[in-house]
Amino acid sequence: MTGAREERTTSAVRPYVITGGRSGAPRAELPWETLVMATRPAEAATAPGGVRLQPEHRRILAECQGLLSVAEAAAHLGQPPSVVQVLLADLIDWGLVKARPPVPVAERADVTMLRKVLHGLESRL
Repeated sequence: MTGAREERTTSAVRPYVITGGRSGAPRAELPWETLVMATRPAEAATAPGGVRLQPEHRRILAECQGLLSVAEAAAHLGQPPSVVQVLLADLIDWGLVKARPPVPVAERADVTMLRKVLHGLESRL
């Protein structure tokens, strides 16, 4: 043993306490690839009714000053994505965070159409 004290990277507070016992977001669950961005700085943000935000809410706002995915926000906070999804749902409901849904998976291009385009281009050469 080295005697050097290891720094704790995750919160000692249980996820159950952080989310107030909620295990799912009240709105449709946010996929991990959803992009989120704070609408105002963490210092100026307050919940409706002037309620003080939890420290975790403030950390999310501080991290999300640019576009960030739900998974990235969870990694920066050192919390499980399910906990961050609940907290982000709160912030979205309060208007403190905007969410951009993930881009749907593109459909496969029609190979016959691509061949026709290629044939047309070759005929012009």
